[in-house]
Amino acid sequence: MTQALPNRVVEMPSEQDESRRTLIIVVAIVAAILVVGFFALLMRSTAGPPGPPPRLEAAIREGSPEFEQYRSRIVFDEPVADDATTVLAGLQMFLRATAHNFTGKTITGLEVRGAVLDHNGKPVKERVVVVIPGRQSELEPNKSMVVPVKLEGLKDTDDRAKVVMEVTAFKFK
Repeated sequence: MTQALPNRVVEMPSEQDESRRTLIIVVAIVAAILVVGFFALLMRSTAGPPGPPPRLEAAIREGSPEFEQYRSRIVFDEPVADDATTVLAGLQMFLRATAHNFTGKTITGLEVRGAVLDHNGKPVKERVVVVIPGRQSELEPNKSMVVPVKLEGLKDTDDRAKVVMEVTAFKFK
């Protein structure tokens, strides 16, 4: 005995179904583009332009006789650099060194420049940061503190031969 299979009727999609499907696909693509565009705009606006570097107001700076006298007494250990790759900012370097206060005075303001130099001694990327006040309120005589500097926007192809950290300004109590 043979079994009869039910006859199946295959309906072809109507023009209305096709246009509805096309409309759904177009709306999904437009929505995806809008979401991606929104996040790109959000990421760009939060990064913001770099602006001028921070400055320590009313500080002793290069050119002052006191600067040369005391700069050699604010000693940095050899800086250490770590790097990391991020999706948005590219290559970042994190410099850190321990600063020692041998001035005999309490430092109430400290401005430091961290830089990555190429093989010719020219800066590839540099940044000035104010670490006192900020990370701590002051640095007493014969005390030390770790000073971090974050550098962003480097490329893997940059010539990164050496890192340096140096005092650019200071204030005393």
